[in-house]
Amino acid sequence: MKHIVKHIIILFFVFNWMNINAQDLHFSQYFNAPLLVNPANTGFITDYDYRIGGNYRNQWANFGNAYKTMSIWADGQLFYNKFENGWIGLGGALLKDEAGGGTLTATRGFFSAAYHQVISDNGLLSIGAGFGMVNKRVDVSKLVFNNQWNGQFFDITIPSNEPFFHTSIYYTDLQIGVNYAAFISDNLYLNAGISAFHINQPSESFFAASSTANTQLNPRLNFFLNAQIKIQNLWIVNPNIYVSKMGSATETVIGLNANRNLSGDGSNQLILGLYYRNNDAIIPVIGYELNNYKLTFNYDATISSVNTYNAMQGAYEVSIIKSGIWKGGDKSIKCPKMVRF
Repeated sequence: MKHIVKHIIILFFVFNWMNINAQDLHFSQYFNAPLLVNPANTGFITDYDYRIGGNYRNQWANFGNAYKTMSIWADGQLFYNKFENGWIGLGGALLKDEAGGGTLTATRGFFSAAYHQVISDNGLLSIGAGFGMVNKRVDVSKLVFNNQWNGQFFDITIPSNEPFFHTSIYYTDLQIGVNYAAFISDNLYLNAGISAFHINQPSESFFAASSTANTQLNPRLNFFLNAQIKIQNLWIVNPNIYVSKMGSATETVIGLNANRNLSGDGSNQLILGLYYRNNDAIIPVIGYELNNYKLTFNYDATISSVNTYNAMQGAYEVSIIKSGIWKGGDKSIKCPKMVRF
């Protein structure tokens, strides 16, 4: 019976994710997936010329690998000499999300571009846009439905009578965003941004058009606000908040992470953090930064009613980011700098 209950729970979450009003995929480490949060983050790298990153999330593994999300992304700064105190950022990302051990799969690829303009001596305004292609597939052979329950077990030989019309769909996705950064001093930095995804409201449904009232995705609005505060030359504290709203679903993540200078020159840093996702999870974070490489791990401890079934075993997530300078590159502009050791 326990196995049956767990099976039903998996299906419940899978079909909630299939519902067009559900929230998009996300990472708890949104701050380590900048292109997925706001296209205006593309090329927003004041201390480096480029960065390459990867993210992996495994959620509710004790439900039978219910969700796995992974991404790779990269962006860089270009055309320093073409604009007065400004530059262009170009980047792209690939994402894949699997629900129910591959029962439902989403693959996304997109490119983004942003223009960054230095304002006065301590401000930076960024405007960006992105274009993407999305494919979603469902393996109906791996699904069972309530009318296939024969009183003792799910019998797959019983017709499901579900109105599936497609098992694979494609659509384009458009996004825009704006950021403003204030480099107040060597010890204080503030940054805020807002973005909108699915602004073209693409249709998404595996069913025939006549079987659903509305198949358009709601626009997803993201807002973030963060700060960096240097304490002596030992700590850089980064309090931040992220809010994402899509239809009736709202996600709010608030907390902070802090970098501890282990080497004096900032080449070795310990990363510690703690976050809270509203009505969902407590998220401790730990990481290590060595020169131009940063590795960060977090664990989502479920505090919602779902913990009755997953024993608070929500999700784990890991990210890695490599930053660098173009070989032989020479910036012709003097842009504000982040808070650094």
